[in-house]
Amino acid sequence: MSRNSPFRPEFHNAIMTQRRPRAQNRILIVMACFIGIFSVISGRLVFYGMKDDPVDYTGPTGSVLASRPDIVDRHGAVLATDINSVSLYAEPRKIIDPDEAFELLSTVLPDLNFEQTYARLKGNAGFAWLRRGLTPKHKNQIMALGIPGIGFRTEKSRFYPGGPTAAHILGLVNIDNQGIAGMEKYIDGQGLTDLRDVGLAHGRKLAPVKLSIDLRVQHVVRDVLVNAIERYRAIAAGAVVLDARTGEILAMGSVPDFDPNNPFNALEKDRLNRMSAGVYEMGSTIKTFTTAMALDSGKADLNSTFDATRPITIGRQTVHDFHGKRRVLTLPEVFLFSSNIGSAKEADIVGIEGHREFLVRLGLLDRMQTELPEVARPTEPKVWKKVHSITISFGHGMATTPLQTAVGAAALLNGGMLIAPTFLPRTIEEAQTIAKRVVSKRTSDDLRYLYRLNAQKGTGGSASRTQVPGYRVGGKTGTAEKVINGRYSKDVRFNTFIAAFPIENPEYIVLTIIDEPKPVDGQVAAGAGLNAAPMAAEIIRRSANILGVLPVFETAAD
Repeated sequence: MSRNSPFRPEFHNAIMTQRRPRAQNRILIVMACFIGIFSVISGRLVFYGMKDDPVDYTGPTGSVLASRPDIVDRHGAVLATDINSVSLYAEPRKIIDPDEAFELLSTVLPDLNFEQTYARLKGNAGFAWLRRGLTPKHKNQIMALGIPGIGFRTEKSRFYPGGPTAAHILGLVNIDNQGIAGMEKYIDGQGLTDLRDVGLAHGRKLAPVKLSIDLRVQHVVRDVLVNAIERYRAIAAGAVVLDARTGEILAMGSVPDFDPNNPFNALEKDRLNRMSAGVYEMGSTIKTFTTAMALDSGKADLNSTFDATRPITIGRQTVHDFHGKRRVLTLPEVFLFSSNIGSAKEADIVGIEGHREFLVRLGLLDRMQTELPEVARPTEPKVWKKVHSITISFGHGMATTPLQTAVGAAALLNGGMLIAPTFLPRTIEEAQTIAKRVVSKRTSDDLRYLYRLNAQKGTGGSASRTQVPGYRVGGKTGTAEKVINGRYSKDVRFNTFIAAFPIENPEYIVLTIIDEPKPVDGQVAAGAGLNAAPMAAEIIRRSANILGVLPVFETAAD
């Protein structure tokens, strides 16, 4: 063996000495990899072990766990919020004995539907809901039964602290906490659904959605409506309080209503939101628009006169005055006495095309644009003829929603600016950017004068019943005969009252409706001045101070 041979012992030892650290490094690396892998596995096991749900849960994991933002009123009072609830589910493939499982469950939930529940328990699906929204007591009792294949899921449920107070505004969510009506549906349409779809709404505290509603005024409105239905034995009633300067809706109610916490009767037709989703002939309140139209056309002023000596006959229609004076009336008298004949002649001087254009301009013939999804489309004749213009001038022959009637009246009384209504907060500055002039300021001033005069001296019993001590209120009644079996009935009415205060510079519009009221306290009639007008006065009396309108009491010297 040569001296430089690599097989000499000293060379072999040197090589082995160099390889030993490399081998040890490889072993350490392999060990580190195994430790990392087992750490990840252990961490996941701990994670799943801490979860309430089983690891092999195959039920829905998306929208049912998604959060919804709180809905609050203009002052931050909570109108709707999410709460956690527990729901019961089954994994049928793990159910050993469906008969025994159902018998055990029925001891805690005796109202379980047998056919439906049993079919789900014995099926081959990986997941099936059995009952949503369990109480904690029921959960504990079912857990104690120890039924294999039965589990619980924590979900988000919607809770409305005020119950039915603002039901038609807030709307509803479905069993999966998705908005299906009212402002709840509007919120989903503004991006919440997209957030849920990509998983960004799950488990997050979303910023509250603030409405223009004042919960205190909303309480007042609903209380007045509930009492009115009972007092006047009516089938329905409604009201809205609207800020004439911004278009904000401060309160709106329609009864009968429903409790969104338990909406079992929400779809019954008598629980319709009559203020925005119902269309009605608004009776003599439409004379507000007819008189404004005549004034704004420049063809009439407060000194104009109209001959109301005898009825008007056109075709088969004969127009009479309910409070007929059978003489020539000044324009203020036409409004004050609510003359159908005088209103028809006001419309006649403007003409058919001008009449329809004015109502379109005021937003009464198109579907109203606002956040609330439940908005009905007004109805009108397909082709306007002179007979239509005449009857529409005093409120017959066209139907619109009470809410857009209030919005149109606000435009006539706020200086002449039409402002789209909103259920969201809006400043006066913001309103001015979207406001549209529809009549002149002169016309608006004249209407304020007529409204105040009508509240003081008007016919139909409204004068004394609309006065609210300390507040200068102006208003106009509307007593519309309802169509029964194709004919107008003199005994079945839909009554309306539009009020504005303080009338010299209106800040708020209050519109009330009452459907099929009956005479009370020995009265022989049930006109709007006897029911709808007192309702508006009561709302103003109880809410004006809340809205920041302070009373002013005139002295004898004034």
